[in-house]
Amino acid sequence: MKMEFHKNQVTGREGQYTTTQPPRSPKTVSPSPQFVPQPPQITPEQPQRHEPAGNGAPESVPKRKRPIRLRNASMTALRQFGQNNIPTDVQSDIHMLSIIGQIEGHMVLPPKNKSTKYEHILPQLMAIEENPKIKGLLVVLNTVGGDIEAGLAIAEMLASMTKPTVSLILGGGHSIGVPIAVAADYSFIARTASMTIHPIRLTGLVISVPQTYEYLEKMQDRVVKFVTSHSNISEDRFRQLMFQTGELVRDVGTVLVGEAAVKEGLIDEVGGLAQAIQKLHAYINENQKNLH
Repeated sequence: MKMEFHKNQVTGREGQYTTTQPPRSPKTVSPSPQFVPQPPQITPEQPQRHEPAGNGAPESVPKRKRPIRLRNASMTALRQFGQNNIPTDVQSDIHMLSIIGQIEGHMVLPPKNKSTKYEHILPQLMAIEENPKIKGLLVVLNTVGGDIEAGLAIAEMLASMTKPTVSLILGGGHSIGVPIAVAADYSFIARTASMTIHPIRLTGLVISVPQTYEYLEKMQDRVVKFVTSHSNISEDRFRQLMFQTGELVRDVGTVLVGEAAVKEGLIDEVGGLAQAIQKLHAYINENQKNLH
C-alpha cells in the first residue's frame, strides 16, 4: 500500500492523506474437483441398496436368483451327475445304487475308464442297511464286468441285506455283473439289454503250471455256484452257456438279450424302471405288514 500527500481538489486544503492501493492481479480460481460417487461394494451376503427418487427409506434390490454357492453346487452336480439341478427335496424311502462301467478291484484303472469302485459300494450298502428311513434298494446295472473278487464281494453283501432289493439291467450286465444282478430279491432286464456269460480270465503274468488252472477252476466254481443259487438256472445249463463256442467271434460264451435271459431262468422278468419301482414297493409293503 502507498501513501501520498496532496491538495484536496474539492476544498483546496493541504494535508489530506489519501491512500492508493496497487492494482490487484486477478485471482485464478482453480476449479474444485468434482465428487464422483462410487458404487458400493456388493458382497454375496449383502443386497445392493439405492436411494429412492422421493422421500422415504432406502429400498433394497432383490437378491440374486443364483448365489455363488448355488452356482458352485450346480457346477459340481453337472460334473458329477451330468445334470444341472439335482432334486434334493424329494422324499422317498427307496435308494438307487448304480453299477456303471467297469467294476474296479484291487488295481486302479486308467483315468479314461468309467468305473465303479467296490470300496465305495460296500460302505453305501452298510449305510443303507442301517438307515431306518430307507425301506428298499434299487440296483441299476450297466456294466461290462471287471474284477471277479470285487464283483463277488458286492454280490454277497447285496444278497445278505435284510431290506428288499430289486435289480434292473439297462444296456448290459456282462461278466461279473451277472452275479450282482441275480443277488437281488427280484431282477429285471430291459428288452434291449444283454448279458454275456463266459469263462473267467486272468490278465498279466500267468505261470503255466497245473496249480494255476486249478485255481482258475476253483474261482470259476465260486461264480457258478453263486449264480445258480440265486436264480432259476441250473448249474449244468449255466456251464453249457459259459463254454459254448460259435456264438462269440473272439471268445467262448453266450450273449443273452432281454427275454432270452428270462427264458433261461437267469433273470426274473423283462421290464423297466416303472416295473422295478412297483415291485420294490410291493416288497416294502409286505415287509411292513410282517413287522406289525
